[in-house]
Amino acid sequence: MAEKVRKMAEDTGVVLSIHAPYYINLNSKEKKKVEASIQRILDSARVGYMIGARNIVFHAGYYQKSEKQKTFEKIVKHLKAIISILNEDGIEVVLRPETTGKKTQFGNLKEIIEMSERLDSIQPCIDFSHIHARQNGACNSYGEFSEIMRKVESLGDEYLKDMHLHVSGIEYTMKGEKRHLVLDDSDFRYIELLQVLKDFKVRGLVICESPNLEEDAMLLRDAYKSI
Repeated sequence: MAEKVRKMAEDTGVVLSIHAPYYINLNSKEKKKVEASIQRILDSARVGYMIGARNIVFHAGYYQKSEKQKTFEKIVKHLKAIISILNEDGIEVVLRPETTGKKTQFGNLKEIIEMSERLDSIQPCIDFSHIHARQNGACNSYGEFSEIMRKVESLGDEYLKDMHLHVSGIEYTMKGEKRHLVLDDSDFRYIELLQVLKDFKVRGLVICESPNLEEDAMLLRDAYKSI
């Protein structure tokens, strides 16, 4: 089955990626939950490798009552162990921790960029809608999107040529993300984002996470081509 999926993707020119299960918390105080989280990332990476999906996206965890820096160091420690296991098994994938939409979740832009600096096999997954929601409506203009690109570019020019991006409309509260929305039902300025992607000559994957996936994906495609 895995080989059939791989071949179908190759024949149709579809680039595959994997989003690991949401039940992951590498900062849990419970050992069993951490072990289960590690296993879910490993399983996702192995399946992805089998079907030809190079990028493995995941939400790394929650702060809970931990200090942010302690949370960061704990998650980095577990990711080092995951990377070591994958390397030993010959699983060649890119692990992509995602920028998250709620303030209780680990994964603001600074943390994801720093993690990518610290660890080999780690590259960012930038969810612009999550960043917008987490900042209570900020990060929603050409200038702010450009600043995000410059932070990614600080990792190296090659990172802009191999990006993994998420886009959708989004509803949010003071606590951050509430739910995804159709693009035109939200305040997200996706046209300005698309202009930034074109101006920075960004390459890679853009994943639409709209509730109306097909129509919004085509909306983004057509809008990008028209710029």
